[in-house]
Amino acid sequence: MLIAHYSLLILIFLSCQTAPKIPDAALMETGIPLDSGARVYILADVTKMRPIIDLLPIEELNDSQTRQMLERTDFLAAALFPEESGRRFQLAAWGSYPSFQAGMAFTFSKQWQKRRSETGQNFWYSGVNGLSISMDSKQAFVAASKNDTPYYPVTAAPGVEPPEGFNEFRKNAEGISSPLSCWMEDPAPLINQMLGIAGIPIQIPARKLFINLFPAAEGRYEAAIRIQFESAVQARGIAAILTLAGSFVSGESGLSSILALILFSNPPVQNGNYIDVKTAALSEDNISGLFRMFLLY
Repeated sequence: MLIAHYSLLILIFLSCQTAPKIPDAALMETGIPLDSGARVYILADVTKMRPIIDLLPIEELNDSQTRQMLERTDFLAAALFPEESGRRFQLAAWGSYPSFQAGMAFTFSKQWQKRRSETGQNFWYSGVNGLSISMDSKQAFVAASKNDTPYYPVTAAPGVEPPEGFNEFRKNAEGISSPLSCWMEDPAPLINQMLGIAGIPIQIPARKLFINLFPAAEGRYEAAIRIQFESAVQARGIAAILTLAGSFVSGESGLSSILALILFSNPPVQNGNYIDVKTAALSEDNISGLFRMFLLY
């Protein structure tokens, strides 16, 4: 359900002045200020990837008023939680936010109530949309629940640690970090389900899945996908299987077509206990399909 009352959020985020430095390298060194237990974690340079962020499967990010909020944000980290957790998502955003005006707006709004976390920190909660918000002049934190339980949106340091190999994977050959990266915990059930629907009866024992997006020519994007396995021997065998499987999905339609474009447009390359795949140039429609496949399950 889309959030119905956004006038408060507009007031919070419309008054920004200068933008702080995007917390990229420091963020990776100290951990990401999000809770553990999510199924997908996303890091995005909002200043570079606004059109793609609009495609993320978070309904609130597609609201016109929320898009105005994002225009005042430089960098965000997001966590998407499994259905059974009772949570929807958590956001940590960096920008320049008028915290004094925000406090006044929360105080005089009937929709929001001040709550206190178990460790004594104040935050604001709306039972109308299950949102919890905490902010200062440079950071904003949001947590959304599916029930009446308010979640304190600020994660204690060091937060969630990126999985092994993720920080290295985020950088291209020139050492430049991808403007949008994500990793998925326990991707094997999803990958195997997609392969089964496409008529490829194999099981891929993937431990982690990483995705990078880089801008390409003519408004398109290139994706780099890395799948982590238990060992190099296992990765080598799966790479051979995927190479063979690619011949069965080329030219198909629907899900098979998306699989062909994303997983089978180029031969998989073994890299230790990882398999790396580079996609063809992707349109925004292709990326929307990628998000639907890998983030909405």
